[in-house]
Amino acid sequence: MMTDELTTMNETDMAVPIEEVNADSVEQMIESNSVGARIKQLRLKRSMGLVELGVKTGLSASFLSQLETGRVVPTLRNLARLGLVFNKDLSYFFQPDQHSFFRVQRKKDRVRIPQPRAANPSHLAESFGILVPDRSLGPCIAEFFPNRDVNPFRPQMYQGHEMVYLVSGSLEIEFGSRRDTLHAGDVAYLDASTARVFRCAGDESAKALIISVPLRV
Repeated sequence: MMTDELTTMNETDMAVPIEEVNADSVEQMIESNSVGARIKQLRLKRSMGLVELGVKTGLSASFLSQLETGRVVPTLRNLARLGLVFNKDLSYFFQPDQHSFFRVQRKKDRVRIPQPRAANPSHLAESFGILVPDRSLGPCIAEFFPNRDVNPFRPQMYQGHEMVYLVSGSLEIEFGSRRDTLHAGDVAYLDASTARVFRCAGDESAKALIISVPLRV
């Protein structure tokens, strides 16, 4: 019975004519999936210039520029080179764009995480990174307490960047050999691969929105 079914299926498949693929249709498909825009987005997320990307892929900067603007159609070989640099498979360049989204996390659903292994913590943090689809950002609200007798917060070093917006109070930041104090409304943007220390700089708690942006390798 199974042999008969396979024979019938093969005969049916052979009877179906295979249409020739139109070259214009291929280019329209590539353009509709915004391949060039995806390449540029990946490059900018890494803070990488066209020349640097050219060195990593073996493609010229001018050719990469034409790829990003859609003036040339990429080959699978070129996309494979780009995929290896950005750790993406070929399917990434042809996936349909994500639908728009709107997510809300209620304050009552967030967990306040104290400083690890500290009976008297110097800070508490509330992460809401779960709202970010691909976890490309790590946003959290941190509250630093005015207690000089406890160890200050020393964030983990990683390849990437951090943005610190001070909501209230005063926050002292040691960044390598530099020291500065943020006041409510101030913003700091810094390299997360450098050792840094955060501590409350006033008599009242300091509350900050901290957004970590790790570089993907």
